[in-house]
Order: sequence, then C-alpha cells, then structure tokens
Amino acid sequence: MKSLESITLHRIELPLKVPYKLAFGPVTHFDTLIVSVTDANGSQGFGEATILTGYTQETITGSWDLIQELAKKLIGQSEESNQHLLDQYIASDPFTVTALASAIELAKYKSEFLNQSIASVPILGVVNAETLEELELEIENLLSNGFKTLKVKVGFDVDKDSLKVKNVQKVLKDRAQIRLDGNQGYSRTEAIRFIEQLNPSGIELFEQPCHADDWDSALAISKIANVPMMLDESIYGLEDIQRAADLNIATYIKVKLMKFGSYKNLSNALTLISNLGMKPVLGNGVAGEIGCWMEALAARTHITNAGEMNGFMKPISSILQNPLQFKDGCISLEPSYLPNIDFNLVQKFQIFSKQYY
Repeated sequence: MKSLESITLHRIELPLKVPYKLAFGPVTHFDTLIVSVTDANGSQGFGEATILTGYTQETITGSWDLIQELAKKLIGQSEESNQHLLDQYIASDPFTVTALASAIELAKYKSEFLNQSIASVPILGVVNAETLEELELEIENLLSNGFKTLKVKVGFDVDKDSLKVKNVQKVLKDRAQIRLDGNQGYSRTEAIRFIEQLNPSGIELFEQPCHADDWDSALAISKIANVPMMLDESIYGLEDIQRAADLNIATYIKVKLMKFGSYKNLSNALTLISNLGMKPVLGNGVAGEIGCWMEALAARTHITNAGEMNGFMKPISSILQNPLQFKDGCISLEPSYLPNIDFNLVQKFQIFSKQYY
C-alpha cells in the first residue's frame, strides 16, 4: 500500500525575543524545517526540526537539500520502503529525519497522539542575567511564573561562571533547584576547577561540561564531582545510553526528539535509560511548538523531573492558530489538543517552500 500522497516542506527563520546564549555562540533565530504530510488514507500529520549547528553536525543548508531529496523518494512508496529509507539517515542526519518521520507517525497514529488526559508538564526556566542586580529581578520573575527548576548556562569562563552560580544560589535561597549546563564549553582541567569551586547546595545536576566525544573526560569528572552528572550532547542513540550505563558515567541522561529520528525511537530511549538505572531528562530548548508538544506528550509517562522543552517560549511569534499553553511553570495539555499550524504565519517567516505529490 502506498503510504504518502503529498509532502509540503517549509524552511523558516524565526527570530527570538532575546538571544539564547550558548557556549559556542548566541542564537538569535531558529532555523526550522516544517513538514506537512497527507497519507493514502487522507490523514494529515506534521513535524519540525530546528537545526542548531554545533549541537548537531547538520547545517540548515544541508538539511534543506537532504529533506527535499528524501521527500521526492518517499512519495508514493510503501511504508516499509519509506521506513527503510529514513533508517539509513538517522545516524548521520537525525534532526532532518525526525521532521519527516514524526509527521508520518502523527498522520498514521493520530488517535493515539490525541488520546490524552489533562496534563501539566513541568518545565524549567532559563537564567540569562549576569549581574547580581539583574539576577535578582530575573529569578524573582521566574519564580513568580511557577518555575521550580532553573537552568544556569556555564562553560564560558570558570571564575566568572563560578561567581554567577554563587550569586544564583544567594538569590534563590533554595526556593528552586539549579540545573547547570556546561554546553561542552570546558576542557577537563577547567571542568575540574569549576567543580572544586562549586557549592553543591541546591544543585540538581551538572550537564555535559566537556566535548561530546570526550568520554574520558566525562568519566574522570564523574569520579570527582560533588553533584550528579548528566550527559546530553554525547548521547545520540541507544548504544550511547548503554555505554554511559556500562561506564557508570552519569546519574542523568538527557534526550531530545530531534536526536532519535522518531517519537517511537524517543520513547524507546527513555525506557532504556530507566531500565539501566539512570534518570531520563527530556526536552529541547531549541525547538518549536510542534517538537515541544511531542516531547511534552512523552514526558507525561517517562520523566519525573522538569522538562527542557521550553524552546517554544523563545521566538517572537507562535506559528500556530492554537499556541501551546504555558501555565504556572508547566506546559498545559488539554484533552485532544492538536497543534494547528497557521500557514499565514509560516509564510511570514518563510525562506523557501516545496511541495511534492
């Protein structure tokens, strides 16, 4: 049976309200691929991927070229043939594959996606301020909005980062947990020096201080760390999760929909993390509403900590007619909620589009 009758692709550039500061540079806009599909039964689905080079090896130009190539090959073929094609690219281009595969999954299993009860999925807030005065204002605002976990980005300069964490702890006074994210910014020596200066009070975990490929440093740091460690960028597949467990290298493992190629694969990864005795953390701070919604659905049954699917709050505009709702520190999911894309808004931020029948 033929699986897909049409695929529409959009490449958009969505400006952010404020730059999102990462160790490898500030992000001022999201480079996002939007996919809409209609299957042979007339059911429609959609998916998205925001390409963040530095986190993934993929680039927006390369992803746009590849997704067009794949879309041409997927049209009119069997489900088995399409799955085989996408599987060939998961390892090299997971973000691009996820945009297509999750759209196909939604079209095929829409009733399962819609079969949800009312849910509030806690997410974390991000601390961007630097000075003590600015931190006081920002943290009080985050707390007033219901956030119970706050993320602090480090990995820039050990001494400045250490001072910032101390100031955050001073302002917070244990009113929320602190999640530290090194974003691969430190060398092993720098990460160890940062930990030596770190007061563990109120620190939930310390995420990925060194490069994704530097497992030796991750292991060395985990042995001397005074707070639980988490791997993020090092984890791209089930084999990486198993490796982390075998090495006893981290208490927490973070995953994202975009890294696993499909919603089904993401669910399998979350289950494996728990089965191996580690704690799963889920969510993408650089993703749109569609990706954040799908991650929130998975979070309801797979994680017990604050999700990181807060990317939908960063752009200057939603691209949905019915935007994803945030309330009291949580994503609020109503029964049968399904994001409805506003293609007039998509067109406003659109760089390119393609259709295949």
